[in-house]
Amino acid sequence: MNGKICITGCGVVSAVGVGQAASLDSLLHARVGVGPVRYVEGWTSEFPVGEVPLSNAELASLCGVPADWPRTTLLSIVALREALDQAGLADGSGMRLIGGTTVGGMDVTEKIFPRYSPNHGCGASTDLAALHIGGFEDATTISTACSSAANAIIFGANLIRTGQCERVVVGGSESLSRYHLNGFNSLMILDRQPCRPFDATRAGLNLGEGAAYLVLETADSAVKRGVKPLAWLSGFGNACDAFHQTASSENGEGAFLAMGQALARAGLKPSDIDYINAHGTGTPNNDPSESTALRRIFTEGVPPVSSTKALTGHTTSASGSIEAVFCLLALQHGFIPPQPNWHMPDPSCVTPCTSAQKKQLRHILSNAFGFGGNDSSLIFSAYE
Repeated sequence: MNGKICITGCGVVSAVGVGQAASLDSLLHARVGVGPVRYVEGWTSEFPVGEVPLSNAELASLCGVPADWPRTTLLSIVALREALDQAGLADGSGMRLIGGTTVGGMDVTEKIFPRYSPNHGCGASTDLAALHIGGFEDATTISTACSSAANAIIFGANLIRTGQCERVVVGGSESLSRYHLNGFNSLMILDRQPCRPFDATRAGLNLGEGAAYLVLETADSAVKRGVKPLAWLSGFGNACDAFHQTASSENGEGAFLAMGQALARAGLKPSDIDYINAHGTGTPNNDPSESTALRRIFTEGVPPVSSTKALTGHTTSASGSIEAVFCLLALQHGFIPPQPNWHMPDPSCVTPCTSAQKKQLRHILSNAFGFGGNDSSLIFSAYE
């Protein structure tokens, strides 16, 4: 199958809102969703987080499921329903679901450890959501740390590209847990203040949570169903520089290769990109590494860039799909998403856009980089 891959539906939930409409309003007004912990049981640290503003009980009521289901699954269901509704689909009939996550049902396991929980694993979270929505022919889970959801999108695109599927649902979900927070704290990369990607005073990331899913299908499928695409998934790339278990290489080789692959697949020049949604975690290591990679690709000048993690926190495995939806909103509504909290330039880093800017966009590059150098880039193009 050599035709274009179109996006016909999307759904999102994060610290800046439940659904596309709330998310769009927060993006346009640079509304930060990072604050003190409210819902992670047993966590009293002063580290700020980007929590979805609903308790498990409220999420379960919204989904119509038991309140003891993993939060990762609850977030998945909310985003999946919005994506399917927008695409004009009642359920997952005839489709495969590809989800990305790392923490899975850890929030449930923490309450009963060391007893066994059938909902603990990464795959169990995706499977449970698929069973509840109903109709999916198959469910697959990808776990590559912070590039998980982006790689789920790439996997789904390849299933369509190779003719194995006509339509797929792709994305990712991640919830906060003590395990999650303690794990990143042990790496000493959490900031006690709101994170400041690319700022000279940056001191680390703020963890976040959320979920987002996209419906991908062939152009022929969309025409047959009478559905107008939201945008094209025009390019994607994945590379692994295997530089270090957690750190990025100084020259950003993995990021450089992934972006280059995405541009080549899309048949675009670097100058065709109108906006970059950066991985931009706010850590001392990531930001200069990504900036170096960007400067290597965009030799004639880096396009407008921002990291929406300043608004949502770093939603880790879900970040690739959450930020993909943000990119789709930017394409549809003609604006560059803002990055608040940036104040002091760092010569080793790019300079981000700090407020929303109205601009017609045709092509957006979105980055999601994972531990071990598993780096992925996606290009979304306006539907014309």
